[in-house]
Amino acid sequence: MTDEYITYVKEVRRYSPRTCELYSDILKEFSEFCDREILESLTPSMIRSYEVYLLDSRKEDPRTVNLHLSVLSGFCKFLMKNGHLKSNPARVVSRPKVEKRLPVFYREESMKEYFDRTEHDASEETLSLITGDDKVSKQLYSRRLSRLIVSMLYSTGMRRSELIGLSIGNVDFSRKVMKVRGKGDKTREIPLVPSLCNEISLYLQSVETIEGRARSATDPLLVTVTGSKLYPVFVDRVIKSELGQVGSITGRKSPHVLRHSLATELLNEGADLNSIKELLGHSSLAATQVYTHNSVEKLKKVYLTAHPRAKSGGKNGD
Repeated sequence: MTDEYITYVKEVRRYSPRTCELYSDILKEFSEFCDREILESLTPSMIRSYEVYLLDSRKEDPRTVNLHLSVLSGFCKFLMKNGHLKSNPARVVSRPKVEKRLPVFYREESMKEYFDRTEHDASEETLSLITGDDKVSKQLYSRRLSRLIVSMLYSTGMRRSELIGLSIGNVDFSRKVMKVRGKGDKTREIPLVPSLCNEISLYLQSVETIEGRARSATDPLLVTVTGSKLYPVFVDRVIKSELGQVGSITGRKSPHVLRHSLATELLNEGADLNSIKELLGHSSLAATQVYTHNSVEKLKKVYLTAHPRAKSGGKNGD
């Protein structure tokens, strides 16, 4: 039954391979915990016991526990749909309270410092030095690729998986847009600023020089120096390495924080939530509204440092 469910979320719901793997692992862990047929284990008391085990014995974070319960609930809904269960036992199990966390983001000045420092890596001048598959050319190509990965994630707000899934044909240089396939196999178009279009164009020229061949629209947009398609760990390493050069960036360095950074900046500059929602590919406005908290925190700081009454401790007068 679990195999059928994983096939369903993979082929019908179009969940990513990583998500399908995660769902499969959770169902396997629950089954091993119960040590009996999984259909017999799907009772409120057994699911509650599993929740307590995750919280008390494994010391899991409430967010992780909620994920486990959500997967079990989804599996129960699937079984109900196929006539194996009459009700969803996971729905009556109370879930641990999760503390709200504000999205982490990089400050605009920090990103400007990074792009100023690496501008030469993306220049046309450096492109002329990439002449083949020699050592120097490969080093220059790798630096150009790393810079472009950061540029694309920061300028478009796309997810890591969306970046990896891009092909050359997804970029429309004439219209200055990029077609992205997101969660649930939904596609959206993201506008590209002229500077990013130019950077992508120069990068594509460098790929053909390194590989010594013309590439087609179906080829991956971004590839490693050996010509392989990007993979999640590769992108994570690039972000950590590139942003590690910026002294003012001391926190977590990840592709998703670049996504948060763009959303926060757009909101601070007056973009409306619906526009940001469409750009990021969120399925609901609720997912986008979390970024308003960062703007409120920024407003509080401005208020406390600039407002006369705030400076005087709220007392009347000067």
